[in-house]
Amino acid sequence: MRLGKVVGKVTLNRCHPSYIGTKLRLVVPLALDDLPDAADPQADTLVVWDEIGTGEGCLIAISEGPEASQPFRPEVKAVDAYASALIDELRLDQGLVDSIRER
Repeated sequence: MRLGKVVGKVTLNRCHPSYIGTKLRLVVPLALDDLPDAADPQADTLVVWDEIGTGEGCLIAISEGPEASQPFRPEVKAVDAYASALIDELRLDQGLVDSIRER
């Protein structure tokens, strides 16, 4: 699971029937250096399935790979990333962050 920042929405002209009624968001995954303020993250974007009501600027937890499709079981959805949680507040232990950076 990673954290990411919602930077936009995805609009489909035509889609697979399993996508009808869903919301897709454009999300930038955050690196450790991006976490203190997440003002202008620099990374490739992901298209994320959103059932939790995210909006532009929201900080979210992202599930990827096989875990992203688990909320839909037994139904099959073609999804690579899923918005699994809204992050209201993020507190970083600076000592822990410094020790991770030293590795």
